[in-house]
Amino acid sequence: MRLYFLVLSLFQVRFLLYPINMSNEPDATIASRGHSTNLVGVPTGLLASASYNDFPIPLCISGTRESHRSLFERLDKVTDAAEAGRIFQDYMALLFGLEQQPEKNERRRFRSSYLRLLKDWGFDSNSPAGAVLKGWVESRFGLFPTFHKAPIRRFNSPAWIHYMEEKMSSRFNNNTINMQIDLLYEFCQWALLRFHAVGKKHLLLYRGANDLCEHQLVQQLDKRTAIVRLNNLVSFTLQRGIADEFGDTILEAEVPVTKILFFNDLLLGHPLRGESECLVIGGDYRVKTSYW
Repeated sequence: MRLYFLVLSLFQVRFLLYPINMSNEPDATIASRGHSTNLVGVPTGLLASASYNDFPIPLCISGTRESHRSLFERLDKVTDAAEAGRIFQDYMALLFGLEQQPEKNERRRFRSSYLRLLKDWGFDSNSPAGAVLKGWVESRFGLFPTFHKAPIRRFNSPAWIHYMEEKMSSRFNNNTINMQIDLLYEFCQWALLRFHAVGKKHLLLYRGANDLCEHQLVQQLDKRTAIVRLNNLVSFTLQRGIADEFGDTILEAEVPVTKILFFNDLLLGHPLRGESECLVIGGDYRVKTSYW
């Protein structure tokens, strides 16, 4: 009898730590959505909820601005958004050696770059570079991905294991790549508040899709409105006409400014410019759906 209760207790502990969701319905427990800790100072359960998106509060990645105080002090003196972008890119190139040429007879070494990640994301968000970006969201915001080449329903599923393998690949996990993305996020937030979304808490963004397998339905509110669980990093666009090119179903969402990692006008030269793309931190979103 004692052995029975011991086994039962161990099973309960395992279930609490690694809940199994066999259905396609989203699990409401926080363990299914993210880690209990993150680096932005807001509980992951709140950050993942539609309530946060309705009433967002400021976010910052712990220690990033403090560690690069000279950059943001210089940016605060700039009055032009394009000049701020140049300063940021020059700072990143110098700090991380992104434009260094190898010395004579020196073997060229690949240096991971935030710009390369953005470029590869633009080609395929389910690429190894996409896994690194999703892994960054997981480590900083505590949110698990829900899709990487296939829906991720369980920690020990083939989709989860494949995501972990690509996230930890040495191909992109060098040159302190997570620190590069930290700075990109903080610069994006600075630029939005200073130039591009002054006084705004939300931006109206659009996402087109033919196959909604990447999105889990949390609650159907009415015929056109629902709460859906988006992947922990997902692409939107500022223009509805562009969203139409990516699918017959259009998701329209009021996205908190604090959940935007990248947007079209942040930098002068970048690989996502043609589609007015925004990279958005995911979670549960209240969306309106329409059909083209």
